[in-house]
Amino acid sequence: MFLAQSTSSPFPLLQVIACLMLAIGLFVLARAVQSAVADDPDGDDTWRHDQLRIAELRRRSLVYRFLQPLVVGLGQINRRAFRDSLPGILRDIHAAGLPRFWTPQEYLGTIQILAVMLTPAYIYIGLDLAGPPGLLGGLIAGPATVWLLRRRLAQKAALRLFRIKQRLPFLLDLLTLLMEAGATFLQSLEESVAEFRDHPVGVEFGRVLSEINMGKSRIGALEAMRDRLDDPEVTSIIGSIIQGETLGTPLARLFRTQADVLRIKRTQRAETIAGEAGVKMLLPSVLVMAATVLIILGPFVLSFIYVDLME
Repeated sequence: MFLAQSTSSPFPLLQVIACLMLAIGLFVLARAVQSAVADDPDGDDTWRHDQLRIAELRRRSLVYRFLQPLVVGLGQINRRAFRDSLPGILRDIHAAGLPRFWTPQEYLGTIQILAVMLTPAYIYIGLDLAGPPGLLGGLIAGPATVWLLRRRLAQKAALRLFRIKQRLPFLLDLLTLLMEAGATFLQSLEESVAEFRDHPVGVEFGRVLSEINMGKSRIGALEAMRDRLDDPEVTSIIGSIIQGETLGTPLARLFRTQADVLRIKRTQRAETIAGEAGVKMLLPSVLVMAATVLIILGPFVLSFIYVDLME
């Protein structure tokens, strides 16, 4: 009897159908990826076959290590399908401090593969918890996973930029003190990077230092940092430093001025947040006061009502 009941239940059949649909979808996706790779006339062959880049990605990402052809193929599709979104993904990759070996289309392909791999689990759990409606929920959870991982990248980038802007005035102050003490720009930058080596601002200026040591000009290295972070405040600060460098203004004076500007902006931002906090706390304060009044006066009101009813 138990066997008859279990075989008559529709849920195992739905799970089999869902798995078959997923298998067909993966087959179609694999064929599309194969076609995209074969038909791509202007692929990033030089960049794709860069052995150092591939080795780093294989070392850092399990998905890339085991599914590299699929990631590359999805990257080709993403480059065409999400052309307008890729610059934002690249900006968040750099701002979040992820390895520079990632291309935005392949990073997006990696999180898409993760979502597809998790979809069978979503479908199984949905069917187990909600029955047939859970199938739709499981299918929706896959794209939602891509959206959540993309949002997590953007939040990580915003948090890292916030930390950089917090410490940037102190690094500029240290550069100013060292240069006023007689050190050269490179010596001052080396000391500052060593002082902030465990902080994102030290990592970013460490890249500036590395690029200068490899032969890039100071202006070129600063411009690369500006483009990498792509933040209005950082762009304004670095733009002012580059302009002063072009006009021949002493760097120590430039760094001191820009550190003061950053402190003023941070103070203004703190005042704005404090002003908004009062408005946001208004409703919770009213609710707390109303709850307190009810707790204090409630028993008396109920006692009067009870006495009136008894009379």
